[in-house]
Amino acid sequence: MLTKKVETALNKQVEMEGYASNYYLSAASWCDSKGLAGCAGFLYGHADEERMHMMKLFTYINDAGGHALAPNIKQPPLKFKNLKELFESVLEHELAVTKSINNLVDLCMGEKDHSSYNFLQWYVAEQHEEEKLFRTILDKINLLGPDDSRGLYWIDRELAGIQPESGSEPK
Repeated sequence: MLTKKVETALNKQVEMEGYASNYYLSAASWCDSKGLAGCAGFLYGHADEERMHMMKLFTYINDAGGHALAPNIKQPPLKFKNLKELFESVLEHELAVTKSINNLVDLCMGEKDHSSYNFLQWYVAEQHEEEKLFRTILDKINLLGPDDSRGLYWIDRELAGIQPESGSEPK
């Protein structure tokens, strides 16, 4: 059974994952409007992945005897200066998610909630991979030049071939 503190914190994480999904959706739409179909597809895929992360938490809360709450999700940014700014903001958001997950893990340890602690370990590893991915994308954008049209074309093609690992979510 979840403690009220853990239940509340997990519901906050549900909200954060829902926001992440909408954030990626908004960023994907911006890319679509700029003719960056590869980037858009990559980000649409991440929007779906984040929604699955949200739903796994949602299901876990109910399965563990808590009450999952449909999240109130604020509006994400709608416009970006350029692709570099977009991916910098995505990385910044992922760093905030990592901090939130780490705080949740700490809370579960303090509450001696071993089941939730164990469940969250997948999210810890996932955040490491997300940060690494977006740092790599930013490194490539910086290497090619954030305003170089040939570089943007290459990044767009590169991201078109990257699919989120949707099959690795916890059950």
